[in-house]
Amino acid sequence: DLLNVHKIKMKCFATILALAGSASAFAPVNQGQQATHLGSTAKSDLEALANKANPIVNYYDPLSLADANFWDQGEDATIGFLRHAEIKHGRVAMAAFVGYCVQSNFVWPWAQTRAGDMFPSPDLGPEAQWDAIPVEAKWQIIIVIGALELWSEIIGDHYMRGGKPGAYPTFALFRDNVHFVLDLYDPFGFSKKMSEEKKAERLVMEVNNGRLAMLGIFGFLSADAIPGSVPLLKSIAIPYDGTVMAPFAPDYHIFG
Repeated sequence: DLLNVHKIKMKCFATILALAGSASAFAPVNQGQQATHLGSTAKSDLEALANKANPIVNYYDPLSLADANFWDQGEDATIGFLRHAEIKHGRVAMAAFVGYCVQSNFVWPWAQTRAGDMFPSPDLGPEAQWDAIPVEAKWQIIIVIGALELWSEIIGDHYMRGGKPGAYPTFALFRDNVHFVLDLYDPFGFSKKMSEEKKAERLVMEVNNGRLAMLGIFGFLSADAIPGSVPLLKSIAIPYDGTVMAPFAPDYHIFG
């Protein structure tokens, strides 16, 4: 109903304001020198990057993950894996945060299925909207994401083999041999003339924004799933009694 829609809108705005108020702790600083690729150099470069990303907290690795040797691949490969994972999850969180706010207020006005079923109403919270879409639609989304993930792992220089963490490969091979498709990153080539210093500065900003987005989207999910768990959102959260970490119903089985 209208009350629920209003509450969702207020929740989005309240969380954005809360994150903006704490963003000073993550504010990026100007870089006077060219930054090296994450994970492709020694640990000292990772520490320098951490200082640029957050000079207040500085380098913080209580679990000593950067000193680990994942799959016996060496320290640099381990750092590359960790940096790539953080950047990728930050991007997913940013998309999720924006998607949560958008679909809380707007859904496509045309039919979702060939049978004429409409998209779930924005009267529902985003979690309930996901539950309401057909299982075939869920599989389409998961398969597309899996295909994008596979492409990033097998094309170009791998982030654990000297490649740049966070860099998504071009679709040129697919575009030239299968079907035209725009690149996922910078499809119109706006960044081609950007300096390496500027790119490094924007990467630091992206990491910080991703960290904030991860806090933001889980703030939404926690407030909806566990009443009172996020005091700031307690009065405007819309309760959700489902399982937010389960993409399908709890009793769903792939093989019957």
